[in-house]
Amino acid sequence: MSHAAKTESEADIVGINWGSTNFRAYRIAPDGSAIDEYAAPTGVAALDRDGMVEAVAGLVARWPDHGPIYASGMIGSNIGWAEAPYALAPAGLGEVASACVPVEIGGTPLRIVPGIACRRAFDDAPDVMRGEEVELLGLLAMGQAQGIAALPGTHTKWVRIEDGRIADFFTAMSGEIFDRLTLQGLLASVVEGEAVEGDAFHAGIAAGKSRSPGLATQLFGVRAKVVRGDLQRSESASYLRGLLIGSELADALDVSADFGKAQIPLIGNGPLSRLYAAALASIGLESRFIPSGEACLKGFRAIHDARNGD
Repeated sequence: MSHAAKTESEADIVGINWGSTNFRAYRIAPDGSAIDEYAAPTGVAALDRDGMVEAVAGLVARWPDHGPIYASGMIGSNIGWAEAPYALAPAGLGEVASACVPVEIGGTPLRIVPGIACRRAFDDAPDVMRGEEVELLGLLAMGQAQGIAALPGTHTKWVRIEDGRIADFFTAMSGEIFDRLTLQGLLASVVEGEAVEGDAFHAGIAAGKSRSPGLATQLFGVRAKVVRGDLQRSESASYLRGLLIGSELADALDVSADFGKAQIPLIGNGPLSRLYAAALASIGLESRFIPSGEACLKGFRAIHDARNGD
């Protein structure tokens, strides 16, 4: 059967994870596998509208016989092409798929995935996500209907799933804090190398989880420890990363009665997710790793199939 003869539900589709700094596109087969993919450092924060048109034109030139296109992430924010209102949690596949916003970028039609907003059950405070909802829908498509999931990254999400829907979540800026402090902040002069699992990392986890003293004080303490010889410079990145992850674990343990009752999926990149897995293991919790790309493929495909009645 030629591509032109396929029904829309049978077609290869395109999913774009279009964030602030990066553009990653997948050509996705009907079974949810990747036929092709490519990435470029053309995030929306660095593009004007002509630049966004050029980015989509490059995708169309690569895949001229593409099927329906879906885009998630900051492309749907107030700095993107068009603002897509958040779906409100609790939200599952149906709510997200039906809230996709149709647009045209340079004459190419696509649908912007809306993101999800919640009010957290534990404190009634708001939280939001854009882009991660596709990965979470991929997780749901893999059969995860209950429990806690984490998406380690620049802004790590800890998500509560109930009855196959995203119930609520909280966001920790640990990744951004680590990057900023080690690239240009006070700790840049004392932190070197990559964070790895080891004694320093686990000492950081214990300190962060203890909250004694609070995180702001402990962060400055990283500098003091190196300056005074209590911490080797070569171990400082590991200690700092452990400190930040340990603080997240303390929050997660506080706010979720379900935390630790079942294996926790970690959706993200391998190196960082391995550190989170080690942190969870240090407090007796099991986890399993799901590559971000795999979850995106399943999520985009699930959104498309839901819109087409599959």
